Amino acid sequence: MQQLWRLPAVTVVDLLQRQQVTPLQLVEASEARWKETEPLINAMPITCWERAKEKARQMQHPANPPRGYLYGLPVAVKDLTAVKGLPFTRGSLLYKDVIADFDDALVQRLEQQGAIIVGKTNTPEMGAGSQTYNKLFGTTVTPWDTSKTAGGSSGGSAAAVAVGQVWLATGTDFGGSLRNPASYCGVVGMRNSVGVVPQDEGPDGDEAAARSSPAWRLRSVSGLLARSIADLALGLDALAGTHEGDQLSLPAPQQPFSAAVAPGAMQQPQRVAFSPDLRVSPVCQEVTALCRAAAGWWASQGAELVEACPDLTDAPQVFERLRAHHFKGNALHLLDDPAVVAAIKPELLWQLETARDMTQQQIDWAVSAHDKLLAAAKAFFSSHQLLLCPTVMLPPFDATMTWPREFEGREFPNYVDWMRTCSSISVLRLPAISIPCGTTKSGLPVGLQLVGPPGGDAAVLAAAAAFERAHSYVSAVPRDPNVLQL
Repeated sequence: MQQLWRLPAVTVVDLLQRQQVTPLQLVEASEARWKETEPLINAMPITCWERAKEKARQMQHPANPPRGYLYGLPVAVKDLTAVKGLPFTRGSLLYKDVIADFDDALVQRLEQQGAIIVGKTNTPEMGAGSQTYNKLFGTTVTPWDTSKTAGGSSGGSAAAVAVGQVWLATGTDFGGSLRNPASYCGVVGMRNSVGVVPQDEGPDGDEAAARSSPAWRLRSVSGLLARSIADLALGLDALAGTHEGDQLSLPAPQQPFSAAVAPGAMQQPQRVAFSPDLRVSPVCQEVTALCRAAAGWWASQGAELVEACPDLTDAPQVFERLRAHHFKGNALHLLDDPAVVAAIKPELLWQLETARDMTQQQIDWAVSAHDKLLAAAKAFFSSHQLLLCPTVMLPPFDATMTWPREFEGREFPNYVDWMRTCSSISVLRLPAISIPCGTTKSGLPVGLQLVGPPGGDAAVLAAAAAFERAHSYVSAVPRDPNVLQL
């Protein structure tokens, strides 16, 4: 029982279903592992162990459990998502005393599907940045080297999963916030297609108008971090389906994601593209070499491998402008409040100022350029089934840095600019997943990003599962924190 935390989520749920372990035993195992590892990585600063144990004791399963039912599996929720009765700080001093009085649609679905929430994971303030630190809870580090960042903004969730505090954890992804920390913690993180996982942050009014509006052309999506593709698919089966609180939510697929990732369940891609940098960002040579070698595996399986990608020249600027548009509504109000300006971090202040100063002409250009990018992506995937590229341009960096300011002569003036290999894919509204593909000479994990065609979530998962079965990277997690700075 002391080693339950080492088992895959799919194995643990099977044990729960066959009543060979109880939900209470799993909560206790999760708590014990959290006590052992949390002082070293700072992944889950908000916990509710007694509440979770009480729920575990009282849990009664339905006679005919729905697809993806989790039977009492402990799960952690990123602190950008509301869980009724728990702190809802969003990593900010502005909300340090806020207790959520509602459950997000994602949380509702998890609990309906038999998950037990045991805590909330650390995030950068308001989710702004791919480095998880804030003035409220401090910095989260990767267990591969606790002097290095876990990435972000779902860094707490990725680190918690990597060390075995929980089997699954939720996250969000706007410009890479599920994929970046997955790469930095050696786990799996997917930006699903919009609507696959329901969430509360939905637009009002007509669905078609919402999908084309500047505010919802680029949407943050909720998703999961897991130790393997099979575990991720299990979690997606629990979450997928329409929800009345999210008009963009989609029906669950006819074939469960868990079935789609089984050996031989789906045809593997015949034409695969690899790009070392998407032509938008410099990438570390060691990262490029590992990702190129991983891409070569598809060629060894008979796929035609070509070096190509859609024309993403305008993608970084489109991303920054559409992202700023999301902040525009509240920017003036927040910037007029001296208490807010004094409390928030400089990166968030820059984001609000950028949003405030955004002109209608700039937004109109972004909308027009976005249409061209979507058309280019559609054309590209008419002749390629999969696009491969590095998830992040650098391995995990020093946790005392807020973001990399320069690399190979290229300066990154803001906290968003260095994440172009992820954010440029977000602009295309395509399913994308980061999977482990090796480690650097210094022992740091590197992620390969797999991108699929519109709506191709199951195909992306199937391709990732095939690669995972052929390699041993999953055996590296969960792992004990490697305290190299000592």
